[in-house]
Formats: sequence, structure tokens, C-alpha cells
Amino acid sequence: MSTHNEHGSGRRSPGRSPRTYRFLAAALTLSAAVATSLAPAPQQAVAKDKTVLTVAVAQSVDSLSPFLASRLVSTSIHRLTYEYLTNYDPKDAHVIPGLATKWESSPDKLTWTYTIRSNSKWSDGKQVTAEDAAWTFNKMMSDEGAATANGSFVTNFEKVTAPSATKLVIELKKPQATMTALDVPIVPKHVWESVKDFSKFNNDKSFPIVGDGPFVLTDYKPDSYVRLKPNKSFWRGAPKFDELVFRYYKDQDAAVAALRKGEVSFVAGSPSLTPAQAASLKGDKNIHVNEGPGRRFYAIATNPGAQAKDGSKFGDGDPSLLDERVRHALFMAVDRKAVIDKVFQGHAVEGKGYIPPRFSTYFWQPTAGQELAYDPAAAGRLLDQAGYKKNADGKRVGKNGKPLNYRVLCHATDPNDKAVGKYLQEWWGKLGIGVTLNCLDNVTDPWLAGTYDLAFDGWSVNPDPDFVLSIHTCGALPATPKDTGATDNFICDKEYDDLYARQLAEYDPAKRADLVKQLESRLYDLGYMNVMAYPNAVEAYRTDQIKSITTMPSAAGNIYGQDGYWSWWSAVPANSGDSSGESTSTGVIIGIVAGVVVLVGLAVVFAMRRRVTAEDRE
Repeated sequence: MSTHNEHGSGRRSPGRSPRTYRFLAAALTLSAAVATSLAPAPQQAVAKDKTVLTVAVAQSVDSLSPFLASRLVSTSIHRLTYEYLTNYDPKDAHVIPGLATKWESSPDKLTWTYTIRSNSKWSDGKQVTAEDAAWTFNKMMSDEGAATANGSFVTNFEKVTAPSATKLVIELKKPQATMTALDVPIVPKHVWESVKDFSKFNNDKSFPIVGDGPFVLTDYKPDSYVRLKPNKSFWRGAPKFDELVFRYYKDQDAAVAALRKGEVSFVAGSPSLTPAQAASLKGDKNIHVNEGPGRRFYAIATNPGAQAKDGSKFGDGDPSLLDERVRHALFMAVDRKAVIDKVFQGHAVEGKGYIPPRFSTYFWQPTAGQELAYDPAAAGRLLDQAGYKKNADGKRVGKNGKPLNYRVLCHATDPNDKAVGKYLQEWWGKLGIGVTLNCLDNVTDPWLAGTYDLAFDGWSVNPDPDFVLSIHTCGALPATPKDTGATDNFICDKEYDDLYARQLAEYDPAKRADLVKQLESRLYDLGYMNVMAYPNAVEAYRTDQIKSITTMPSAAGNIYGQDGYWSWWSAVPANSGDSSGESTSTGVIIGIVAGVVVLVGLAVVFAMRRRVTAEDRE
């Protein structure tokens, strides 16, 4: 449910190659020179007070296993504790090296070779090798439990091997455009190979957790906190705070109050601060409110009839919602402008297609004749045509003679859900349809069981949108009703699946973008996902605790839920003597230089896809 997403308390919330050897040699020489000149001076061992960066979050962790986690808070933590093959530049989200320092494809694009960096170690001191990456991918390919969170990335893999400690080779069944955006945490084989059941192992019993990211997870209390410390041996340089804590607040007002009192350093919101909260904080001394275009969409998802890959039907979604006319009528009765003006108070953009406008390459809008514009009268006529007419009491009556009354899953921690829910009761009530809001701290159980009619939905979109597209394919359905699939809301449509497969195999950026937009158009027409808004990222932090911190993108970007570890890795304590400009950018610049060397060369094989922004799935 979102990489990224919001099931539970949030939502469950995923091409490159070289020019000529001569050019690469020159470029590598340049990058080495720059890296040397920018290398930070050794830190002096000076006694000082412990600095703790505490982040107030409105989601509780669903799993500390990167094979299972889907909520934004969980995947964000995994980005801090495990490296991915590639990373995203904090300035504009183009792909740069991560665990892999370079990569190239065969002429037919079916074999990809990654060079694994030799200067990365696991936090227990063992060397990170290509074998760890190969084992991670092979486990996802062979174990359905291990494929729960990110299985869509490996379904097209034919074979994964590690010929040497620094060489990873992935062979594909057919071309796959996401090979430079495999948003999969690489785990240590020597730790994880003893796990018996990946579908149940949450990685939350033994600490510290062995990883190779900029932070090491040292402690965890469910529905309370996650505690991390700097990984002193991290190849890009250790974070500057002595400790990083993610503290869960069920009540967002309580989190804001904690920020005011200095009990926390940063408030992320659920997933953003409300307009009233942001406005009240702007006048506070030592508090900075950060706002930028978000990488999330805010939607209403319809239960299309929960089903499994084996053909089993389950759940109890209202059968009236299987009629496309009913779904369209509901969405035509939603006043998106009112949602923007009255709920978000201008801190969001009106929803259209599935992918937010921040990702301009893939942003799609319906045509005038296609748009399900706000038109309550037309919505009523559609319901009449579908056979759901009003009775003498003004209630829409179903074909079973009973009045239509929809159960809407709502996140109890999200004030926007509650506010929009009241409007739904008003708008749909005028159509003669009853609405029961079912606001829960954790909506995961009824969602997975299919025991709902509609639900508030939202995902963080990655720079490469493949993951949020994959969750609506038939392949994302659970194997059986008892299993957990990667599906968002049980959509399974052949036309959508065909378009998804075509975009995944398309390396040409323009052609792939067009196919992605066709996917969005199909999803829109199906009427299972009503995107109401693209909320801005609205968050706040204490300037007397945090001296500087990196946003992503660097111009008007977000801090929480980035595609990468840049914000928390770069954060400088307010009492630090470091110059924030130098200390937070050095490692990033080195990574960018290395990325330029690889990416320029890869342009010869095929033009690389670039987006204007962000992941996490949730």
C-alpha cells in the first residue's frame, strides 16, 4: 500500500553507460582531483554535548524489514540504513552513483553490469560486496515473501550473479527501463541468509541492525520511536548529529506543541502540517516553516472487488462500485477546488492525473471531453442511468432494495482525511448516498482484507514512477487471500497491464513518457482512483537545533521523505562550528562529479530519463 504510502497511519507510501575509454580516463582523473580538493579535514576529537536530531512523524513503522516495509516512515529509515545501487542528486533528482560507482548495458540492453564500490563496509566491519547485492535480488526473485515490498523491480530479471566482489551482473528477460532506478535496499547476505520466513520477519528484535548507510539503527519501540546513530565508516562521511530519532505522534497538534517546546527538532506532519499549524508556527522565534511542491498525490481509492492471483474473491466491497458509471458519478460530485481552497487553504494543487506536476516529464491531465469535472447534476443522471434512483426519502436505492451507504476508510492521524470526509458526507449526501467514515489509527487490516468501499489514499512518487504504476497491475495482487501483495487497491485491468509492460521495456525517454501518460489516462477512465490534490510539503524545524539542512530538490524542495538520505545526513547542529555551506555539500559534490563521469558516457548507449523530482514510495 504506499513506497511510500499511507496504509496504516501513512500509506504503504519505486539507463546509463560510458563514452570512450579516453574520455572516461580524463573524466575520472578530473573527478579524483575534485574529490581530493573537496575532501573534508579530519574532525578533531573534542568533548562536546551530545547533539540529537528528533523528528516528529505521524506514521508508525510497519516493518523494519526492507523486504516488507511500505510506509513512508519505514522506507525513509531504510534509505538511511541501507545503500541502493544508485542514488538521486539532491539538486534535481537525476541519477548518481550509490553502492554502484558505474554501470553499463550490453548493446541489446538485456545485460547490465554494475561496478560495486570497494570502499563501503557494513556497520559490523565486514566488506560490502557484489555478492550482497546478488543475494538480495535473488532472494526477491525466489521468495514471494521477500518480494512483498519491491518485487516489481525483479519480475523481469532472468539471472543475477556476482563474478567478483566488485562486479554485479543482471540479465533480463526483456529490456527494462528502470535499471538505473532500482530503488531496492541492498542487505548483508551474512546477516539475512539465516532468515527462515521473509513474510513474517520484521527485523526488529536484535540491535544494532547491520547496514551500510549513513546511519545505524540502534533501538526501536513499536508505535513510539526509532533511534539511529551515525555510521562513522560511511564512505561519504558520517552525519554530524550524534543521534537521530524518529518519534511517533498520534496527534499532530501534540507534535507541533513538542516542536514549540523544543522537545523535537522537526515536524513532518501527516504527511504535511495543516495550514493553521503552519501559520501559527511562522511567528515563532527559532522556528522555520519550509514549504515546497510535494511529491505525493492525495486521492480516494475505490474497492474494485478484492481478488487474488489464484482467482479467489474476498472482502465485502459494495457491488455497486463495480459499475463504472457509479464510480464516475461519485468523483463528479467531488469539488476539488473546494478541497484545495477550504481544506488545504491553497497549500496544494488541484488534482488531475496520477503523477504530481512536480514530475513534469510524466505529468498528465485529462482532456476537456475526458475530465470528470465537478457536476453534481450530471452525477445524479449517471446514477439514474446505472439504475440507482432516489426513493421517496431521497435515498439512492441499490438493486437489492437497500439504500447506498459507503464505508470510507480514513486515517485517524490525518486531519485532511477527516475534513474531506465531512465534505464527502455533504456532497454525496446530496446525491442520496450515505457515507460512514471509518477513521482508524491503522487502516492496514481492513485494507488488505478488502473490507471497505472507498479509502483515502496517497503515495510518494519516485523520480522514476514505475513503482507507483506497478501497484495497479494484476501481478501486484496477493497470491491468495491470505497473502499480502504489493497491490494498492486490487485493480487488475488487461489494457492497463499491457501499457505498463510497454513502458517498462521502452528506453526512449519521450516514448516512455507518452506510454506512462497513456497509463494514467487509462487509470483515470477506470474511475478507481480519484486524485483530488497534490499537497505541498509543509514542514517545520527549530533553527536553534538545526543550523542547516538540505532540501530536495535544492530549490523549494522538501526535507522529510526524500529520495535519498540528504536531509538527515547533511543536517548541521546549531551549536556546530562547521560552516554549513562547506560541510553539507562536500560529499554531495563528490557524488555528483562521479555521477557526471558515468552518466555522460551512458548517453551514447541511450538517452537517460530525467525527472523533475522525488520517492519514497510511500
